[in-house]
Amino acid sequence: MLGYACLNLTLPSSFRTCRLQTLETKGMGYIKELALHNVNQLKEILLWNIENRIFFFRMTSELIPFATHEKMTWNWIKDEEMLKAFKEISQLQKDYQLRLTVHPGQYTLINSPREEVLHNAVKDLNYHAELLQLVGGSDMIIHTGGVYGDKEASKQRFISYYEQLPQKVKSYLRLENDDKNYSTHDVLDIYKKCGVPICFDLHHERCFETEERELPLLFNKVVQTWDGIQAVPKVHLSTGRQSVTDRSHASLISINDYLLLEQITAGQKVDVMLEAKAKDQALLRLRTDLRAT
Repeated sequence: MLGYACLNLTLPSSFRTCRLQTLETKGMGYIKELALHNVNQLKEILLWNIENRIFFFRMTSELIPFATHEKMTWNWIKDEEMLKAFKEISQLQKDYQLRLTVHPGQYTLINSPREEVLHNAVKDLNYHAELLQLVGGSDMIIHTGGVYGDKEASKQRFISYYEQLPQKVKSYLRLENDDKNYSTHDVLDIYKKCGVPICFDLHHERCFETEERELPLLFNKVVQTWDGIQAVPKVHLSTGRQSVTDRSHASLISINDYLLLEQITAGQKVDVMLEAKAKDQALLRLRTDLRAT
């Protein structure tokens, strides 16, 4: 199953937010207006996806502006209008077996040595877990975080803080290898200590210049981290903009990259999240390319 992330460029979609000053000036009523717009926009994307036989989608983290900010006083998760809007999405999820996921941002770090960063990360993870509960979502993807001068100590901090997370958060959390600090070997080391399932990102692993013959072996180890989870293993696929090891994502997905992923997964059922700047259009183009092969 193929999916794409956050925005639909064909509709086109737009999610609204505002500055903190606007929140202070216009108040919680305006934040609710933005949030309702965003949830309804999500529903429109999902309806378009269903019409186009796309059943895998990553939701934006910006559905509820300032959801975890200290100045947020509106209890959005108990608002009747919000709950009604989320219920409609949850019904779509059930009716069409949609796989809905989230990917908290780069500042959600649970291996930071700074207490404030950790505190904010836990708040953000709780927010995303609440979103997933409301819509019947399945996964929340994060990266290990920074190295902070000592990779092994930073890995141990991740393990320690992960074990302290609320069970609601851990039930959704998946750890992804990144393209700079933590390879698949690194995140597998973390898995061995705390049991966090691994989301395999092919492009990120290739940024470490891992030999191609090693990739199936790594993937097989990753798949085993999903044992006991009632979900299809999830992988990420993107194409480097200028080269295989270019960390920047291209607008489209190279068919050669997709065929390499098929070779690596070797018949194992996986759901593939496409991370391409052209979003839904990249997915439709890849479908066309595959039909032509």
